[in-house]
Amino acid sequence: MKKIVLTLIFAAVLITISSAQQIETKKVFGGYQYTQNGDRMTMGDLVKVMESNSEALAHMKKAKSNNVLASILGGAGGALIGFPIGTAIGGGEANWALAGIGSGLVIIGIPISSNVNKNAKKAVELYNASLNNTAQNYFNPEFKIIGNRNGIGLSMNF
Repeated sequence: MKKIVLTLIFAAVLITISSAQQIETKKVFGGYQYTQNGDRMTMGDLVKVMESNSEALAHMKKAKSNNVLASILGGAGGALIGFPIGTAIGGGEANWALAGIGSGLVIIGIPISSNVNKNAKKAVELYNASLNNTAQNYFNPEFKIIGNRNGIGLSMNF
C-alpha cells in the first residue's frame, strides 16, 4: 500500500513540475510582460531560464541586446526633447534643433523596440513548446495492474 501511495505522489509531483515552468505572456502598454509561476521576469531572467533551449535562447539574447539599444535611444531622445520644452516653459530660449535630434532618436528606437517584442515573444513560444514536447515525450507512464503470489498491485512504467 505504501508503494502505491508513494508512486502516486511521485507522479503528481512530476506532472506539477512539468506544467509549472511555463512562461505566461501578457500584453501591456508598450510591449509584453512575462511571468513564471506568478513572478514577473526581466530580460535577464528570461535568458537564464531559456539556457536549456538553444533556439529560444538565441532569440532571447537578440531581444535583450536590442532592448538595451532601444532603451538608450529612447532615453536619450526623450531627454533631448524634454530639455528644450523645459527651457521654453521656463521662459528661456529653447534650442529646437535638440528637440528635432531627440525626435529622430525616438523614431529610430521605435522599430528596434518592436523587434525586441517580436523576438522575445517568439523565444517564449519556442520555450513553452519545448516544455510541452518534453513533458509529453519523456513522461508517458504506463499503469498496469499486476498480480502474483504476494497479491495484487499497481505497476507504473515510464
